[in-house]
Amino acid sequence: MASEPWKTLPEPVPMQTADESGFASVNGINMYYAVYGTGDPVLLIHGGLSNADVWSSQVAALSKTYKVIVADSRGHGRSTRGDQPMSYDLMAADYLALLDRLKIERCALVGWSDGGVIGLDIAINHPERLTRLYVQGAHTDAGAVSSSAFVSWNFATFFARAWRDYIRLSDTPWRFPLLVAELNGMWGREPHWTPEQVASIRVPTEVVAAEHDRSIKLEHTQFMAATIPGAKYVLLSRVDHFALLQDPDGFNRSVLDFLKAGAAQTVDEPTP
Repeated sequence: MASEPWKTLPEPVPMQTADESGFASVNGINMYYAVYGTGDPVLLIHGGLSNADVWSSQVAALSKTYKVIVADSRGHGRSTRGDQPMSYDLMAADYLALLDRLKIERCALVGWSDGGVIGLDIAINHPERLTRLYVQGAHTDAGAVSSSAFVSWNFATFFARAWRDYIRLSDTPWRFPLLVAELNGMWGREPHWTPEQVASIRVPTEVVAAEHDRSIKLEHTQFMAATIPGAKYVLLSRVDHFALLQDPDGFNRSVLDFLKAGAAQTVDEPTP
């Protein structure tokens, strides 16, 4: 690994062939999904403007022992947009409907950036659907985002790749600027959960920060870990918001350690 991986943004490795993939009709959209491996189910949710293929290194590592599910969020990648206003609640409902279609009652959830916010939404409103929750680069209040980070080289490169991938994957390639505008609006107003709502989470949770992440205020990530009962706080070294790409081996070890630690836990038993 490079000595300063936070200054790089590697491309995802090619995604392996899925055991099952297709489109699920949920909440008025066609949602792309793919399933890899067998075992206890783990749902991976990507960040805003991205798509399921960003998880290729994690799928390769986790699918050896788990049933891994990935999907493109509403309006992202191969999934259609629908006509309902974009919100975290709506995207959380999409993923729950997808789990229903796949006949998965409960799963562990690993969320990066917006995917982590969706995971927190589910943990607050539908905790019975989760066994464990791992969130990196997520937040519980829109005010925790530092917009100055978005002018960095990494974010500019990520944005260019997201546009390129959207054109390649989507049936409506012209729509990317509209998605950007919709997400910018959502990011300005959501989420806005109270400390009491955050403290209501009873799903065993790991709150993960990246050493060089300037997009989410570090004190907010620490607040999340201190407020969610029993949550574990982890700091990933030498990476920024894009840790899953910059140090996939380290990110995967962190996720696997968390999943293995919860093998005997239930949704009603917070992490000590």
